[in-house]
Amino acid sequence: MNKLIATLCLLILLLPRLIAQDRLSGKSFATRAVVMARHGMACTSHPLSTQAALQVLRSGGNAIDAAIAANAMEGLVEPHVNGIGGDLFAIVWDAKTKKLYGLNASGRSPYTLTLAEFQKRGLTHIPADGPLPVSVPGCVDGWFSLHKRFGKAPMTDILSHAIRYAREGYPVHDEAAFYWPTMVARFGKYPNVKETYAPTGAAPKRGELFRNPALANTLEKIAKGGRDAFYKGDIAQTIDAFMKKMGGYLSARDLADHTSEWVEPVSTNYRGYDVWELPPNSQGIAALQMLNILEGYDFSTIPWGSPEHIHRFVEAKKLAFEDRARYYADPAFATIPVQALISKPYAAERRALIDLNRAASRVDAGNPALKQGDTIYLTVADEEGNMVSLIQSNYRGFGSGMVPDGLGFMLQDRGELYSLIDGQNNTYAPHKRPFQTIIPAFITKDGQPFMSFGVMGGSFQPLGHVQIVMNMIDYGMNPQEAGDAPRIDHQGSSEPTGEKMTDSGLITLESGYPYETIRELMRRGHKVGYGLGGYGGYQAIMYDAKNKIYHGATESRKDGQAAGF
Repeated sequence: MNKLIATLCLLILLLPRLIAQDRLSGKSFATRAVVMARHGMACTSHPLSTQAALQVLRSGGNAIDAAIAANAMEGLVEPHVNGIGGDLFAIVWDAKTKKLYGLNASGRSPYTLTLAEFQKRGLTHIPADGPLPVSVPGCVDGWFSLHKRFGKAPMTDILSHAIRYAREGYPVHDEAAFYWPTMVARFGKYPNVKETYAPTGAAPKRGELFRNPALANTLEKIAKGGRDAFYKGDIAQTIDAFMKKMGGYLSARDLADHTSEWVEPVSTNYRGYDVWELPPNSQGIAALQMLNILEGYDFSTIPWGSPEHIHRFVEAKKLAFEDRARYYADPAFATIPVQALISKPYAAERRALIDLNRAASRVDAGNPALKQGDTIYLTVADEEGNMVSLIQSNYRGFGSGMVPDGLGFMLQDRGELYSLIDGQNNTYAPHKRPFQTIIPAFITKDGQPFMSFGVMGGSFQPLGHVQIVMNMIDYGMNPQEAGDAPRIDHQGSSEPTGEKMTDSGLITLESGYPYETIRELMRRGHKVGYGLGGYGGYQAIMYDAKNKIYHGATESRKDGQAAGF
């Protein structure tokens, strides 16, 4: 028995090498080579979405058009993580102006739902499903905002790929098939869920054909009628009537008044590279705060995967996440000292709090100026040099369980992420945007695009962004290796929803880190374990400006595809 256990432990440690086999070059954990192309590139978490994007590019559309096509397809083929019932954020590199543009397409809470209503019900947290966590879905307005400013192809052509597959069907892939039965079991009590997602009475199995004709009809109305077909037409009226029937608060007025917002991306310079994120209400600046803290350490002398590497990373995360819990919220309702939070002097103050030999069990938010989540990320680049970094989500799994009659999609439960504690930046209020986990990212070098990338996975996303940046800049990995490298997660920090950090939390490590590292982390006071499926997914396009070549990457945790031409 002991020999068997020892053998199993050895297999776990060697798993990344066994998966990757014996590569001719590069890191042993890389699952494939980088994809290279000159004229266009699309990297998404599903091959059909990648192919839809490439078809749009080949037909004369640009990267923005192709990204919208891919996102529409994603809502069909990966309904367990995104869809038109959710929100969207994007960063666009526009080749003409040679500038980055940020879009916040997140929705707001209902006008008629108040904090007092939650308090009257005796709730300390907003529930994860049902009518209460539903906020306005911003995705469709995000598509049309992007298209109005940058698009070329007709929206009828852009959405035609998703419409066709929704009508004709597509084979359900591995990851969706894994989560689908749980969704049916959890949300089957609500109207229209089984009719839409389990029309045979059971969740579709891997490789079975799934059709969503109701979604095809909805997308067709949007393609022909524009964003108003969703926010002011029949679709809005159907959502309003359904939510009233379910005892909900989202109304036609909430939908009609929705607007996206163009925002200025914010950045920090990490060892000569400018890393860009979007400002709150998203959590993107947590990645910038972490990078600023970590820049103070010389990782050329700290081996990748060593206790020193992981300890510094986790302690920097704890500090950034305390500020995340205190400050990040809708800037229309709260004062958020963004520039101070991402400043180098503030990072130096925070870095001084790290004990290099001991895990912190409690940290406080600074005063600079005075978790589960399921998501898709995709990135597209075109021959003109335009690049799009786009992320979209329903938040927790399929969403809230609320499927309006005959529309073929589920409304998000993003409203779960408000705090119900009076007086906090992220405390619930009517017509307010909640704290958001989804974050696209971009890197420039000397004023030119270097890489468009993102990592999915709720609260893990800032950690994922930092690991990608460090893997490439500190440890010399290529975009594919940077995404395939075993990941580090940490849970237990304070949250914008009111939870407080009470101990050192839990580090979870993917297979591939040596036991000696785990043992030393435990000696420093960390609790270390394994997690299953909580490390996000990743897509990236790096631009080689000298040779004018795109380098695309997708990673093995998802069923994605990087492809170009």
